[in-house]
Formats: sequence, structure tokens, C-alpha cells
Amino acid sequence: MSPDVLLSARGLTKTFGNFTAVDGVDFEVRPGEAFGFLGPNGAGKSSTMRMVAAVSPVTSGELRIFGLDPAVDGPAIRARLGNCPQQDRLDEELSVEENLWVYGRFFGLSKAEVRARADELLDFAQLTERRHDKVEPLSGGMKRRLVIARSLINNPELLLLDEPTTGLDPQARHVLWDRLFRLKRQGVTLILTTHYMDEAEQLCDRLVVMDKGRIVAEGSPRQLIAEHSTREVVEVRFDADDHGEHRDVLDGLGERLEVLPDRILLYAHDGDAVATAVTHRTRGGSEPLSTLVRRSTLEDVFLHLTGRTLVD
Repeated sequence: MSPDVLLSARGLTKTFGNFTAVDGVDFEVRPGEAFGFLGPNGAGKSSTMRMVAAVSPVTSGELRIFGLDPAVDGPAIRARLGNCPQQDRLDEELSVEENLWVYGRFFGLSKAEVRARADELLDFAQLTERRHDKVEPLSGGMKRRLVIARSLINNPELLLLDEPTTGLDPQARHVLWDRLFRLKRQGVTLILTTHYMDEAEQLCDRLVVMDKGRIVAEGSPRQLIAEHSTREVVEVRFDADDHGEHRDVLDGLGERLEVLPDRILLYAHDGDAVATAVTHRTRGGSEPLSTLVRRSTLEDVFLHLTGRTLVD
């Protein structure tokens, strides 16, 4: 592997019986970047992450992490990783700091090292004042920050985050994003999965879009939007059970039209001009309930590539 590549996958495949969860994907992760897997539930993101974490064997293809083969060097790889799974898996009978102590001992750290490292991580996760509290009554955001703090106990070179903010409220998500930004500035390489397009845009330097076990696009968020969408999108909502009824009225406005169950999307480089055209074209007929102009997002990229939204 090239020294500027931390992780390399070629033809990476994972099957469970007759079901193919990951179907021959290729990707590379470079030191110090935040790399993301974007896609809906069932796209193969978590199965890929478990192989990268060296806890699930590769069915076929080649995977190298730090230049090592996880089939042979699993313990050596895991010693240099931090892993934050979807499920928190905290010991709720222990205190916040005791969860860190126990986990640190798994890595062979001395008691003095564990306590010093725990102090640093509690401060990083903004949990110092809760260090003696039991885990069970903590909020979801606090538990998630504790899981990330625990995954950093061994000073990992690479941190894996599987759906890090699922189930959190917007404020807790932004606090967690800030912690991850700080880690990246410290030189920790991040690999994360998400089905939130705003999270991928905020956190990822590069990402791959996955659907049905395959990679359908790769690049920076800005590159993907520029390549697969327009600068703006006009969302038009009608008082109708079937928005397809209004397709013909809006056809030809903008670069592309997508009909969703609850709205019609018009892709355009000048959203205001298209919104004005919508008003003129529907005047005196079936006027829309609302017309909204917004910038394109990664969800528009996914819709264009797969014909489905990220929440399908």
C-alpha cells in the first residue's frame, strides 16, 4: 500500500448465505481525512464497517488496514483502532469514569495511564461534572459522547463511527459534530456511516454513496452535488394524494423533474426563475400549497443515482 493510504479495499464482498450485503466495493482512505459511507438502512454500510473494524471476516476481495491483513493481523489492527458502533453498549451499572477505566484495561494500559487518559477524555466529551454518575440516567447525547470517549482510550490512529448521531436531537448532534471536528484537527482519521445528508456534508472530506451493497458514486460532497445535481432545487407541494397528477403542468421547467409522494422537485440553476415560472403556469388552475427554493443536497444526488430517497 502507498504510504499516503491508510486503508485500501479492492473488490470487498460480504455475504450471509445467499444474501450479498457488500458487493465488490473499492475505496481508499487517506491519513487525517474524514471519509464517509452515505446511504439508507440496508445499503451495506454497517457490514463494511464491521470488516474494516476487523471483527467480521471478508468473504472475498482484498482489505488492508495500516498495510495489514485483518484475516491475519486482526489483534494488531484492533489495537490501533477506535470503534464506535451503532449500539452504545455501555455498562449502565458503572459510573461514567468507571466505563472508561474498564475499557482502558482491555488495552493493557496501567491504572495510572487509564486514569490520566480518562481525565483527558472526560474533559473532551464535556462529561467531567458527570464522572461519578451512573450511566443509565444520562441523556442520549451524553451516552453517545461517552461511547466516543471510550473508543479513544487507546489513542487510536483511526476512529470508526457507525451512525454516530442516530436518535439524537439537533442540539446533541451539533455538540457531537464539534467533538469530531476537534478530533480531526488533532490528526485522527475518521470513517463514518450515516444516512443524514447534512451530517455527511458537515463532516466528510470525501464519501461514497452506497445502495444495495454497491458504491454508486464517490467524491467530496461539493463534487458529488456539482456532478449529479443542479445548484438549486424547487420543491412544489400540491393539495393532492398523487403528485404525479401535476407532472404535465410543470414538465419542462428546470433541468430535471422528480415526482415524490408528497412533492415535486424541479432541478434548476436559477431556482427563483423556476419558482416564478411555476406561479405563472399554475395561476387560475391547481395552484400549489407551497413553493420552496433550496440548494441541492446529497439526498438529491442519491435520488438522481438510485431513484430513491435516503429515508426509503
